[in-house]
Amino acid sequence: MTVSRDQNAGGIHSVRIDNSSIERVEEIKYLGTTLTNQNSIQEEIKSRLKLGNACYYLVQNFLSSRLLSKNLKIKIYGTIILPVVLYGCETWSLTLREERSLRVFENMVLRRVFGPKRNEVTGEWRKLHNEELRDLYSLPNTVRVVKSRRMRWVGHVAHMGEGRGVHRVLVG
Repeated sequence: MTVSRDQNAGGIHSVRIDNSSIERVEEIKYLGTTLTNQNSIQEEIKSRLKLGNACYYLVQNFLSSRLLSKNLKIKIYGTIILPVVLYGCETWSLTLREERSLRVFENMVLRRVFGPKRNEVTGEWRKLHNEELRDLYSLPNTVRVVKSRRMRWVGHVAHMGEGRGVHRVLVG
């Protein structure tokens, strides 16, 4: 894969090793992270949300069970689903669209955890509103966790020596 600011750079360069040519691709999966030739994070976030969704459906029966406490359900969410979604988030630069996708996913899981609410007057059941979910879920939301982890990573890289490649990329 060739990554360049020049859109036509990929067609110019060819990689050959021992008389064999290496296939040119638009994206690759490296250490569980999807890298694209446009350096777009959108596909990586979609992939992470898809994997998080798969985890969610594996444990949805636990999340909707009346036998488990809300605190235990939140711990299941925080230890099983959230790490899958947030893997590698330190390098994400989020747009409003990606932030919204993360919030929608989190609200979906939290609605399963907290269940519907019953109107005391009419006796009808309804879904919890986003504001009600924020009030019930005391931990920081996913977007805030991503931003906090990014800041922690920047601090870690800033303390590295100037000769390290990661540090040069950060200050370059």
